[in-house]
Amino acid sequence: MREHPEYTVAEWAEFLQVSRSGYYRWLDATPEAAEKDEAEKLQIRKIWDEGKGTYGPDRICGIIRERGGHMGRAKAARYMEEMGLSSCHNWHRSRSLTNSKKARGTGYPNLMRKETPLMPRVAVASDITYLRSGEGFEYLCVIKDVVSGEILGSHSAERMTKALVIKAFLSMVGRYKLEDGCIFHSDRGSQYTSKAVQVILKQYGFRQSFSRVGMPGDNSWSESFFATMKKEKFHWWHYDTREQVRAAAFEYIEVFYNRRRAQKRLGYLSPRDYYEALQNRPLSLVA
Repeated sequence: MREHPEYTVAEWAEFLQVSRSGYYRWLDATPEAAEKDEAEKLQIRKIWDEGKGTYGPDRICGIIRERGGHMGRAKAARYMEEMGLSSCHNWHRSRSLTNSKKARGTGYPNLMRKETPLMPRVAVASDITYLRSGEGFEYLCVIKDVVSGEILGSHSAERMTKALVIKAFLSMVGRYKLEDGCIFHSDRGSQYTSKAVQVILKQYGFRQSFSRVGMPGDNSWSESFFATMKKEKFHWWHYDTREQVRAAAFEYIEVFYNRRRAQKRLGYLSPRDYYEALQNRPLSLVA
């Protein structure tokens, strides 16, 4: 029965502070509907776990659509709130940056302001950051494909020297074939402006490009990666040793970020999956 013998629908709706239609929806709630809610919550939880706590409702909805399903952002956000799930990107921590301003004047062209790469392996960006451990800082240099977002080369060490950049570069060219004349972009730190780095880049046919002085946004590819990686893997965890930091960085880059982490700008594909898809449908995916 839809009405209590002593009360009308309108009276029940007023008592429950809902509309009459809302009251009927409440009456019509079935075990099947509850099971559907639980199934959708389990789906969200699974995707959130796959993303290791890095996905918010937008990306979760995008992944569900990519897998052939459908869910609205409002519903996903509500379910996540009910389950106490939140992307680590909603947490906040102060951020420190280092930037060298020693290399000034001419001789440091910014090729990325003149050319727009449309395909992978024609332009890469590099930078260095520091990661905390109980034994002190560990410095990490990465080299990122500008188009696919894949980290192609990386190396970490106790000191921030030109050798750090060279080893990261050699790890890249030892694994991947890049186009002749590929752009190698970085800031003007002394490691990148060193003679040794310039010589090895020329030997491998790379064209060196530099950010403008005091303009970290010119290397947003590297900046955004480091910001993401630190939030998702380092800001909220403690590592006792440098070796633990190295292992965590390797696992994040090679296992999670390159191969599994879905990115909105890549159509909710991982960088590796996007690169492979781009080889088959370059024009449609670039557009």
